[in-house]
Amino acid sequence: MRDNTPTDAAQADVLATGRARIEWIRSRMPLLAQARRDFEATRPFEGRRIGMSLHLEPKTAVLLEALQAGGAEVVATGNHGSTQDDIVAVLRDGGMTVFGARADTLGEHHRNVQAVLDAEPDILLDNGGDLAAGLVAAGRTASVTGGTEETTSGGLRLRGEMAGAIPFPVIVINDSLLKAIGENRHAVGQSVVESFMRITNLMVPGRHFVVAGYGWCGRGIAQYLRALGGQVAVVEVDVMKAFEAALDGYRVGSMRDLAGWADVVITATGQPGVIADDTFDLFRDGVVLANSGHFAGEIDVPALLAGAESVTQVAEAIQRIDRANGRHLVLLAEGRMVNLAGPAPKGNSLESMDLGFLLQVLSLERVVTAPETLQPGAQPVPVDIERTIATRFLAALDAKR
Repeated sequence: MRDNTPTDAAQADVLATGRARIEWIRSRMPLLAQARRDFEATRPFEGRRIGMSLHLEPKTAVLLEALQAGGAEVVATGNHGSTQDDIVAVLRDGGMTVFGARADTLGEHHRNVQAVLDAEPDILLDNGGDLAAGLVAAGRTASVTGGTEETTSGGLRLRGEMAGAIPFPVIVINDSLLKAIGENRHAVGQSVVESFMRITNLMVPGRHFVVAGYGWCGRGIAQYLRALGGQVAVVEVDVMKAFEAALDGYRVGSMRDLAGWADVVITATGQPGVIADDTFDLFRDGVVLANSGHFAGEIDVPALLAGAESVTQVAEAIQRIDRANGRHLVLLAEGRMVNLAGPAPKGNSLESMDLGFLLQVLSLERVVTAPETLQPGAQPVPVDIERTIATRFLAALDAKR
């Protein structure tokens, strides 16, 4: 595993920058602040080792601080391509074991995940199912009490490839209606559109956008694009969601049908191969491809690069892919999560992550304090936790008026 941590004066500067960023964000996450105060009093995670795989950025640092305040020993790594090195430095300085750097290759990322598992955590805070899958592959599930899973992609893996193989409870945060509305629809919608504009410097009004997937994230992306004047079409294989998109006023069709119309295609499905090799030559010249799903495989990037006449790095997070048919495609962030890649990545809004991470910490508290109330395998957030958080979030909104 690569260790790019600076030393001496440079290390002091990195720590100061990271601390300032975390402090500014901590002061704007009141729900987690209250949870931290509660945990300092009750210490629900005393003697527990929490293994985490989640984007290492300032908002995640506030989440980990709350767990540490509750007595947890934290062993963590980030997700490929989204780790922020100054935040890693601050977490390490605060006594946490953290693996990873922003420049890590995919292979190094996989070794970081393995290092977290080698620390033998008894609680998991997972993102995309990487930790759970590693335990299943190694036959090491017996030592884990339970955990949480952040994403749609991870929930699909738990209920698909790992169905029946997880003997401990995993609360899938993405099943929460609170997260669906507050984070997936509004925060992802906002952050993906903001990131597209920041990375490309292109305008939204009048441009043709195809959104692949009309789940909560796809709904939000489509909504925010249309609000800014974009012309939006939706690709959705679920006929009921396609029906909903049509009645919401969007053009609906297949990827092949819409390829020649699209100026920009954004994937938001949680499934691999949404834009596949048989589609690339159907796109119009200069189409921009971006992914907002957890795994880069929604766009078949290896096939895209294998069929390229040439690949030009135009700018940070922008590649021009020239094809043999004389057309070119533009790929953003190498197909990784566009709202956590590129220059100055921000991710989702502070308020939405305050809500989402409170779902995480209260669900983890339930795992360690009342495991008998939970079933083995993937399951939704307990209803009483959702209602508690909804009440706290409304109170926090009212306090700002």
